[in-house]
Amino acid sequence: MTKTPDFTKVMQDMMASFPVDSSAMQNAFKTQAAMAEKLSKVALEAAEKSTEITAKWTKDTLAKLSDVSKAKTEPTDYTKSMTDFASAYAEMTAENMAAFAEVAKKVQMETVELMLAAGKDFSEDATAAVKKATNEVTTAAKKAAAAAK
Repeated sequence: MTKTPDFTKVMQDMMASFPVDSSAMQNAFKTQAAMAEKLSKVALEAAEKSTEITAKWTKDTLAKLSDVSKAKTEPTDYTKSMTDFASAYAEMTAENMAAFAEVAKKVQMETVELMLAAGKDFSEDATAAVKKATNEVTTAAKKAAAAAK
C-alpha cells in the first residue's frame, strides 16, 4: 500500500520561513481603540450638552406655563397670557434649535478632524507594516534561495 506523505514538517518549515509580526496587529488595535475612545468622548460631550439644552428648555417652558395657569380677573387677560406664552415659546424654540445646531456642528467638525487624523495614522501604519513585511519576505526568499543552492 502507498503511504500518504506527511506534509506537517513541510508546512511548519514553510510557515517559519515567513514569520508574522504581531506587533503590526497590536499597533492597529491600539490605534483603533484610541480612535474609538476619542469618538466616544465627542458623542458623550454632545449628549451631555443636548441634555443640558433640553433640561433648560423644559424648565423655561414650565416657568412660562405657570404664568398662563394663574387666575385672571378679565377674560382678555387669558388671551393675552396665551399670546405672550406662544410668543415666548416660539423665541425659546428658535434659541434652543440654534443651540442644538451648534452642538451638531461641533460634533461634525470634531468627527471630521478625528477621521482625517486617523486616516493619516492608518496610512502611516500600513506603509510601515508593508515595508517591514516586504523586507522580511525578501530576507526569507534570499535565505530559501541560498539554502536551495
